[in-house]
Amino acid sequence: MKKSALLLLLAVPALFAWRSPSEFPAYVKKELYAKNDFRGKEFKTLQFGEVLKGKAPVAKDLKGKVLLIDFWATWCGPCRVVIPEMNEWQKKFAKDLVIVGVSDEKSATVTEFMGKTPMNYVVTVDKDKTMSKILGVAGIPHVLVISQDGVVRYQGFPSDEKDQLTTEKLAQIIKANKELK
Repeated sequence: MKKSALLLLLAVPALFAWRSPSEFPAYVKKELYAKNDFRGKEFKTLQFGEVLKGKAPVAKDLKGKVLLIDFWATWCGPCRVVIPEMNEWQKKFAKDLVIVGVSDEKSATVTEFMGKTPMNYVVTVDKDKTMSKILGVAGIPHVLVISQDGVVRYQGFPSDEKDQLTTEKLAQIIKANKELK
């Protein structure tokens, strides 16, 4: 009788225990195609260059939100393949996610491209490659996903088979981001 009472006393609190906080996805060992790995580290340099569409976010715009930065180019096939998914993510996570596409091409080239290809998120041109140089980007598309505390939660090629950036992974990052204090 004493054993069953003890088990009941131990089991009941577990039923009513607070849900544990969500976790950010684990970092996967992979080739980043960048000289610098910022995963798990702060990345505070947000210099997007010339804005062609939307409004470049500043720190106050990102309170409570996740920032996805996509380094891309109009001539890059894998970059163009990801654009519809970026559009879907911006729509699906509109309240919690800010997406910024950053190209280093001429403004006219990117503007012409956007005339044929919908990009429903912020699009900028940084001819100086400010953030790209800090990361040491050597291959595109190259994506950073940054939580509201400025920490990079995902970095790399979004279609990488070893560590693909999926809707589910992005949702996990957004959920964990909401629980940050």
